[in-house]
Amino acid sequence: MIRRVCIAATLACAPAAAWAQGGMPQMDFHNPLTSAQLIWMVVILLALYLALSRWGLPRLGAVLENRAALIARDLAAARAAKTEADQAVNDMDAKMRAARARAQAEIAESVARAKAEAAAAAQAASRRLDAQLEAAEAQIATAREAAMQAIKPVAEQAAAAILARMTGYPPNAAMLSRRIELALAARDAA
Repeated sequence: MIRRVCIAATLACAPAAAWAQGGMPQMDFHNPLTSAQLIWMVVILLALYLALSRWGLPRLGAVLENRAALIARDLAAARAAKTEADQAVNDMDAKMRAARARAQAEIAESVARAKAEAAAAAQAASRRLDAQLEAAEAQIATAREAAMQAIKPVAEQAAAAILARMTGYPPNAAMLSRRIELALAARDAA
C-alpha cells in the first residue's frame, strides 16, 4: 500500500519537474523543429480529411444507408408477418369459438335426448312396475281371502273343541259360527 502511494506521488510530480526545467519540449514553439512538425501535422490532417471526405465517408455513408434500408425492409416484412400472424390467430380463435359453440350445442342436444329417453324408460318401467304391483296386490288379496276362508272352519273346530273341553258340553254350532264371523270381520276392519 505504501509502495503504491509513493509511485503515485512520483508520477504526480513528474510534469511539475518538466515545467521547472524550462517547460515541455513539445510546447516550445520557438524551436524550428516544432514549427515544421506543426506544419506537417496540418498537411497530414488536411490530406486525411480530404481522403476521408472524398472516398471513405461516402462509402461509409452508402454502407449505412444500405444497412438502414435493409433494416427498414426487414422491419416492414416483420410487421407484415406479425399482422398476418395476428390475423391467423384471430381466425383460429373465431373458429375455436364456433367449434366450442357447436360442440356445446351438440352436447346439450345429446343430454336433452338422453334425459327424454331416460324419462320415457322410467315411465315405462314405472307403468310396468305399477302393473306388477297391482297384480301382486290382487294375488295377495286372493290369497288372503282364501286364507280367511280356510281359517274359518279351522277356527270353528278349534273353538268347538276348546268350549267342549271347558264346559263339557258341545257348543251351539250356528251361534259359534256367527261369533267367529264377527271376530274375523272385526279383525279385517282393524
